[in-house]
Parts: sequence; structure tokens; C-alpha cells
Amino acid sequence: MAKTYRMDGTQRVINGIYRWLTDRGLGAEFRQILTVRGRRSGEPRSLPVDVLEVDGSSWLVSPYGLVNWVHNVRAAETLTLRRAGAETSWRASEVTGAEAVPVIRAYLHAVPVTHPYWDVTEASSDAELTAALPKHPVFRLTPEP
Repeated sequence: MAKTYRMDGTQRVINGIYRWLTDRGLGAEFRQILTVRGRRSGEPRSLPVDVLEVDGSSWLVSPYGLVNWVHNVRAAETLTLRRAGAETSWRASEVTGAEAVPVIRAYLHAVPVTHPYWDVTEASSDAELTAALPKHPVFRLTPEP
């Protein structure tokens, strides 16, 4: 059974460290700072996320389930990503089914620290990975003009 993600004081400190590193271009190349408008407040919300390149497209995966940023991205559809001072705007489109399977596999391979939050592994069948999508949404990112 997968762990449940909880935003507590320790997680806030860890996110702060990752944000500081990412703002300076340090750490994993795929780590970025996501900023999206809050669905209720309308205020910008920022946090570190991992954006993967798979088959020539950029992808955002929710390893921790249906957390706040997922709801905000679904509501806003547009977001910005920042790393080392470079900021880009994107449109997020949620994908389902077979299209998401290679992305989840790549994510599980690239970011093993999130494995406790999944009920599947990189070696799981395509059907098992597809069944994980309701808990771990996948978004295709396309650049905004």
C-alpha cells in the first residue's frame, strides 16, 4: 500500500531547499519551480516539481497523488516553470490511458525517491500503470506563445 503524502513542517523545509537549489540551477536537471494560479485564492502558488522529457514532449507527473497543485493546474490549464532564472509559460493537458504509460515508467525510473507513494513499479504491466492514473495524474506540457 502506497504512503500518503502529507505537507508538514519537514516537507516545507525540504521544498524550500529544493526551491533554493533549483532557482540557482543546482540539483536534478529536470527539477523546476512550478507556479500556477490558486483555484480558490487566485494567488500564484509555487513549488518544486520534476518535469520529464519523454518522446520529445515535456511532462508533469503527480507522484504524490491528488495534491493541491494538481487541482490548481486542472483549473488554470496554464502555468509557468522556472529554473536558474529562466521562466517559460506552458499549457497543461491531462492525458489518460496508454499515452501516459511510458511517461509514468520514465518518471518511476528517473525519480526513485517517490516510489513509496506509488502502488506500481517501473516493471508493472501497462494495465497496472494505466490503473494508477486516477491517483497520479499526468499532464503534457506545450509551450505558450
